[in-house]
Amino acid sequence: MKTRTVISKSPEETRALAASLLTELDRGVVLALHGELGSGKTCFVQGLALALGVRQAVTSPTFTLINEYAGRWPLYHIDLYRLRGAGDLASLGLDDYLESDGITVIEWAERAADLFPESTIHLYFETLPDPEARSIEIVGYDEDRK
Repeated sequence: MKTRTVISKSPEETRALAASLLTELDRGVVLALHGELGSGKTCFVQGLALALGVRQAVTSPTFTLINEYAGRWPLYHIDLYRLRGAGDLASLGLDDYLESDGITVIEWAERAADLFPESTIHLYFETLPDPEARSIEIVGYDEDRK
């Protein structure tokens, strides 16, 4: 298991990082995103969607909890921010998404961390003093994963 940290200096760089990471991933991967509000998580998902050829606007599913997008591979965007407990989590059918043939991306992943497969890649987003800059630590990344 490898860890790498990338400094993104703009939303465009965050989206480009997602697109470049996608070239190293295979179907069925789970990406767990961690970070405060406004730290770049949804921007990262937008980059994945763009690289997958998703044509619709990608927004955080804070109120719907799950957005599904059709692209070259299915993209499942899950936001656990509003969950109030285990009962809410159980009603989502999270297991189906964790075993999908697409890319499953989960924002506020710490709310369900014990449910993720061992192969999950965790991304930790941190805002930096420059309001446009972010530190993104990728844990579980493996160049030989494909």
